Amino acid sequence: MYLGAKKMAFLGILLAISVVLVTLSGILEFNTLFFLAGAAFCVGIAIRECGIRLGLGFFIGSIVLNFFLTPNKFYCITFSAMGLYILINEFAWEKLAKLKNRNLILWVIKYITFNIIYLPSVILMPHLFYQGTIRIEIWALLILGGQFALLIFDKAYTYFQSYIWGKFRKRFHV
Repeated sequence: MYLGAKKMAFLGILLAISVVLVTLSGILEFNTLFFLAGAAFCVGIAIRECGIRLGLGFFIGSIVLNFFLTPNKFYCITFSAMGLYILINEFAWEKLAKLKNRNLILWVIKYITFNIIYLPSVILMPHLFYQGTIRIEIWALLILGGQFALLIFDKAYTYFQSYIWGKFRKRFHV
């Protein structure tokens, strides 16, 4: 019982941090993607520290709480997409743990997941990404720019989990 309460308290504090980061992304507009990525990284922390089942509950809870508390709903949708990407990434990492070529398979899963989330947004709502007249060159730049953004986001997430959270996790004893 003590261990379950400790995990629940940890997830509650992490949820509060996640909601504050999403809310700050709407207040401090110049750091929107930084704060949204930080909030999505909280989903990865929850999964790695407490498992997929509690991590999924954390993700659903943070989406619901963010929709209620955050004034800018577009940032909630962006956070949800980033968190979903991390959730699927961590799930695939756990399921592929015993394979030898898991890095190649994991990157294929990452690109498929990202493009399933990103490409419908670009196709159905292109004016969220570019305000001018959309020509074929702009479509190509949006799609290629998204692939480049995936690399940056994934490298930042890997660095965060390995180095930054790796140093802090010793203090929490979850």
